[in-house]
Amino acid sequence: MQEIAKGLGGLALTLTAALALTGAARAQTADTLVAQRAAYDAVRAKTILELQPFRNTVTATDAAAGLEITLIDLNPNVGAWYLLQTRSGANKAPANYHLENPAPGQRRVTLDPAGPALVVDGTRCRPWAGETLAQVRATGLAYAPVCDGKLYLRNKVSGARTTLEATAEFLRDNVWGGENIVRFVRDNFFKDSQLETGEAVGSAAVGGAAAGPAPMLTNFAPGERPVISTLLDMALEGGDPKRMAVGLWYPVSGLPGVFASTFQPRYIADAVMQGPGVANRLDGIEAGATGYMIGFDMGQFDIGFAVGTDHPALGWSPRPPWNVRPKGLPGPDGVRNADPLVMLGMVNPEIADRAVATFTAGFKRQHGAFKYGDMAGFNYGHHYGFIEKGVVLSKLWPGLSTLYALTDGSLHMKTWTKADDALLPRISFARQNGVPILEFDPETDMGVPGDRVTKWGPGNWSGSAKAELRTLRAGACMARAQGTRYLIYGYFSTATPSAMARTFQAYGCDYAMLLDMNALEHTYLAVYARQGGQVHVEHLVPGMALIEKKVSGGTILPRFIGFADNRDLFYLTRKEAPK
Repeated sequence: MQEIAKGLGGLALTLTAALALTGAARAQTADTLVAQRAAYDAVRAKTILELQPFRNTVTATDAAAGLEITLIDLNPNVGAWYLLQTRSGANKAPANYHLENPAPGQRRVTLDPAGPALVVDGTRCRPWAGETLAQVRATGLAYAPVCDGKLYLRNKVSGARTTLEATAEFLRDNVWGGENIVRFVRDNFFKDSQLETGEAVGSAAVGGAAAGPAPMLTNFAPGERPVISTLLDMALEGGDPKRMAVGLWYPVSGLPGVFASTFQPRYIADAVMQGPGVANRLDGIEAGATGYMIGFDMGQFDIGFAVGTDHPALGWSPRPPWNVRPKGLPGPDGVRNADPLVMLGMVNPEIADRAVATFTAGFKRQHGAFKYGDMAGFNYGHHYGFIEKGVVLSKLWPGLSTLYALTDGSLHMKTWTKADDALLPRISFARQNGVPILEFDPETDMGVPGDRVTKWGPGNWSGSAKAELRTLRAGACMARAQGTRYLIYGYFSTATPSAMARTFQAYGCDYAMLLDMNALEHTYLAVYARQGGQVHVEHLVPGMALIEKKVSGGTILPRFIGFADNRDLFYLTRKEAPK
C-alpha cells in the first residue's frame, strides 16, 4: 500500500500556513484550498495545474477582443509563474501562455476584471489584444518580453545537449536494450575517464584565505600541507590554480565571496577517516584522485533552480518494480508532463547579469528512483521530487536528500520528512537527489556519513551493474565557519560515496548530498568573473569549456546563461543592495 504523506492534521496545518502568508491571493478561500489540496493528494491521472494546491484563478471577459481571459497564479505565495489563458468561445480549447515575473519580490501581477487588463507593478497591459502574444511567441526567444519587459513569455525551445548525451538518449529511446549498451560503454570505456592525480610538488608555508570555509582536516602541521599540481580552470587571488595546497581555500579572482580548494582523500586526517560514522575503506585510486571544492558565502548570494527542457521528466522511471505503480497513473504524481507550462533550463535574462555561478542540478528521471532495497517498494519507488518558482513539478518524498529555499530567501539542505510538507506554501524551489552522504548529528554537532553510504542498491548510488561505485561524481554540502554559512560544491574526479562522505566530513560539512555523476556535462560548474568591463567564463576543469557555444568573433555563449539546456541547474546571483 502506498504511503500517503498527508493526514488531515498536516492538511489543516498546510492550508492555515497558505492562508496566513503575506501576499496570498485574496480571492482564495479555505474551501478552494481544501478542494485543490484534495486534487493534489488524489491518486489518479491529473494535469500539472491540479498538482498546484495553492493556485489562484481569476477569469474575466474582454468583450472588445471577444475573449475570455483567465490568469492562474500558480503559487501566490511566490508570485513568479502564471498561466494566461485566452478562449474565444465556451466550447473552445484555451490558448495557453506561460508567463514569468522575474522580480516576484518587487512586482505584483494581477488580472483586473475591469477592462480587463493585467496589472504589473501598477502598470496595465493587455498582451492578448491584437496579435501581440502571437508575435511574441513567433520570436522563438526562450524568454520573450511582454508588458514593456516587466514580464516574460516562456517559449518552448529545444535544449542543448552534448554529443555524448544525445547518443546515449538515442540508444535508450530507439535501440532494443539500449540502456544496456550505454551502461556497457560507460563501465568499460568511461570509467575513471576524468581521473586526475597529482603528486606533491612542495609544501605550503603560507597560502590560502583568511576568510572562507574551514580548511580540510589533515594530519599535517600548519605550513606543511602538501602542494599538488592541479587543473583548476579559475584564476585565484594569492595563488596559482595549477599548484594548490591541499585543503586550503583560495579566493576566486573577481568574485568576492567565492572560494576554491583542492583535495586528495589520502590526505584526510586519521581522526576523520576512522570515524565518527561508518564508511567503506577507500581504494588506492580514489584515495589519490584530485578533486575540487567551490565554496559560496551565502550571505552574499541568492540561489535559484531551473528545470531543463527535457530533464528531469515527470513520468515513471523504469527502475522501480511494476507493482508499485497504480493502474492508470502516467507518472508517480499522476502527471505525464508539464504541459502547458514550459521548462527552459536557463537563467532568466533579467537576472543573468547578476549571475555568479551555475552548476548541473541532478539526476534525470530515468535514474532518479530506486530499483533495489526498501525504498523501491513504497511511495512509488521514491522518485526524486522538484519544485521550481514555487510550482510543484514532482512531489517531495520523505527520506530523500533535499536542497530547498524558502520565500524568505533562506537556503536549507536536509532529509525530507512528512512534517516538512507544512513548508510547501513557503518553498520557492526544491530539488531531491537520493539519500544523504552526510547527515547532521546533534550529539556531536557535526556531519556523519549517512546510513546508506556503504549500501549500493538501497542507496541508489548507481555506478556499474557490478556495484562498482567508483566514478566521476559531484555533490554539495552546507557548512558553517566564523558565523557564515557556505554552500560548497564538490567535484570528485573519481570516487565512491564513502570517499565523498569522508571528504565532506573533513571540510566540516553539516550535511551533504549527491548531485550527478559519470560525465563532465553532468558535473558541470562555471563561474562568471567581471574584470575590465568583460565577463570571463571560468570552469572547474578545462574539459567543461567544450560544452559552451561560440558565435562569430569567438564570443562564448555560456551554458545555462546564453542558451536553453536540456538539463536542470542551480544558479547563484549576487544579492542586490536594499533600495
